[in-house]
Amino acid sequence: MSTPTQQQVMDALGGVNDPEIKRPITELGMVDSVEVADDGSVAVHVLLTVAGCPLKDTINRDVTAAVTGVDGVTSVDLSLGVMSAEQRAGLKEILSNGRAEREIPFAQAGSLTKVYAIASGKGGVGKSSVTVNLALALAAQGLKVGIVDADIYGHSVPAMLGIADSRPTQVDDLIMPVPTPSGVSVISIGMLKPRRDQVVAWRGPMLDRALVQMLADVYWGDLDALLLDLPPGTGDVAISLGQHLPSAEVVVVTTPQEAAAEVAERAGTMASMMHQRVVGVIENMSYLPCPHCPAEDDHRLEVFGSGGGARVAKTLSERFGYDVPVLAQVPLDISLREGGDIGKPIVEADPTALAARELTRVAQTLAGRGRGLAGLQLGLTPSGRL
Repeated sequence: MSTPTQQQVMDALGGVNDPEIKRPITELGMVDSVEVADDGSVAVHVLLTVAGCPLKDTINRDVTAAVTGVDGVTSVDLSLGVMSAEQRAGLKEILSNGRAEREIPFAQAGSLTKVYAIASGKGGVGKSSVTVNLALALAAQGLKVGIVDADIYGHSVPAMLGIADSRPTQVDDLIMPVPTPSGVSVISIGMLKPRRDQVVAWRGPMLDRALVQMLADVYWGDLDALLLDLPPGTGDVAISLGQHLPSAEVVVVTTPQEAAAEVAERAGTMASMMHQRVVGVIENMSYLPCPHCPAEDDHRLEVFGSGGGARVAKTLSERFGYDVPVLAQVPLDISLREGGDIGKPIVEADPTALAARELTRVAQTLAGRGRGLAGLQLGLTPSGRL
């Protein structure tokens, strides 16, 4: 058996991605040294971005497996170190591609990321549950997806994904979003607080600053889709989002009842005022499938009334002059609620459930649609007369 070369080992390490940054560790300068002995034993020294890296066990496992798979390797001795301040500065330069500080990548003209803001007029309509399940359904289609939990006061996305106690890694002032097993990356104001039970009591300027930080100071990489879970209503965060991401498209979540539908129309109208396109309405808790009837009978118990989603879609379509469809009617489902409570959303825990199928269908619709111009600012200014 021939002795492996250093280049063969480096090539193998090129297939190992940092679990947070999702780029090869060789490209990020994390491989400090590789030594290959005549007997085929290999010593590898890998530099972690920060001391106490939360995913160092994953790096350890992946590096060991990659090097062990090289022909001729008899043993692997992996040691872990920590980048110096200068090395972290170099890493930050690699990740930022020389961009200016606090520049929101999704607001740039060349961005290919589809940005969807999930909005509602009032709380309690299941907006966060919809956001999380849509994100996982998009990721299941092979897309790279991120979630910004922009519900500053009611941040519940981390708990719904089972990462409530996770904290992001920080490379100087660049923040890594927290990865999940599904591949969805998440950032939430709840992850940036010193304690999980700490109350956020901020007003306008602080809210705007927090939103910009989660968009500009987080290394998102190349995302196919970014979902933002907005606070309910038409307050500061909705206005800030319109100012910083006018190209974001909005999905309005409501329940069938009149009280929810009326305020949901206001959330959609606010989006239009900020020159964002409303791409559809999701009616959540639409009905309860009758527990006593066969499924084929489709007997529905309308616990919260009916027609709210259709009313919102009709009103917004007439108001904006373009079609705002009802994307789905998601039924009441105990497993949908249970999945959110235990950190296992229904589209992964029970993909055959009716609610999961409805949300997956919405994700397929969003992933397959192109961008229209209706409702969007074109950034044109009139020229002088000839």
